Amino acid sequence: MALWLREDDVARLLRMDDVIAAVESGFRALGEGRAVNTPRTRTVTAAGTLHVMHAAVPDLGVMGLKSYGVTPHGARFLAVLHRLEDGEIVLVAEADRLGQIRTGAASGVATRYLAAPEAGSLGLIGAGWQARTQVEAICRVRPVALVKVYSRTPQRREAFAEEMITALGTEVVAVDRPEDAVDGVAIVAVATNARTPVLAGRWLAAGIHVNAVGSNAPSRQEIDTEAVRRADRIVTDALDQARVECGDLIAAAREDSAIWERVVELGAVVAGRAPGRTRGEEITLFESQGIALEDVVTLELLYRTARAAGAGEEIALSREALRPRR
Repeated sequence: MALWLREDDVARLLRMDDVIAAVESGFRALGEGRAVNTPRTRTVTAAGTLHVMHAAVPDLGVMGLKSYGVTPHGARFLAVLHRLEDGEIVLVAEADRLGQIRTGAASGVATRYLAAPEAGSLGLIGAGWQARTQVEAICRVRPVALVKVYSRTPQRREAFAEEMITALGTEVVAVDRPEDAVDGVAIVAVATNARTPVLAGRWLAAGIHVNAVGSNAPSRQEIDTEAVRRADRIVTDALDQARVECGDLIAAAREDSAIWERVVELGAVVAGRAPGRTRGEEITLFESQGIALEDVVTLELLYRTARAAGAGEEIALSREALRPRR
């Protein structure tokens, strides 16, 4: 029997601290060559696009995938977790909330290794779906006492600030300009669907850390090329995926092809095979594409948590593996 979980189940069962720990362990396994991640593929039509991503983590005994279809009517997400020893499907889950949480967790992991240990202030550009878990995760790994948030819509940023004050119990203020969100903070998170830069490199002070999470297509650019150029350390979740879909780095590489030589993977940093922050004055940048490894380790955590809680619905699937037919 496989377990079926809906979005409400996922939201109720997953806790950010646990997801950060799972994602960090997953990146360590990837950095040590003990996990396999396959870059996202897209099937594009005039009516909509199907996105598929998959990974395997032998240490956890699982492999899995997430797919999502995007049309003008919105997006629908579904994830499937297989037991590695026999291929059995053990979990099928709606995966929009899962993707939101694991994306925040990945920024939490990157912030743990790249931001100054005493970083106590966060600037946020964007107040949408992904922004909430960015703030939540970053506040879990650094002593954030002040959050400044900018959105193009005044009502949206004000509502977001009020919501986060209630959720986090820390000071959250809405600001009128994106540069105001960056001014004087130790960490910046950019979580938008912008196609042209909303963060300028000239705004970045020495010692700042930037999480850029919205640029996962070549046509989308959240931060300008000067921000990339000024970064002393550039880290991404998967270099092969970044080369084909990170608009921020692709744009910067058009001006300086040597940019790619400076990019390292987060797994290598977590595994101790590449340096994180080494000096207080460094500007560090994490370019998050969102990779399947993050989904699979989060799915495995979700499965264990759901089983322990007796949550979800059992669904019957054939237990006899299909034999190849010629």
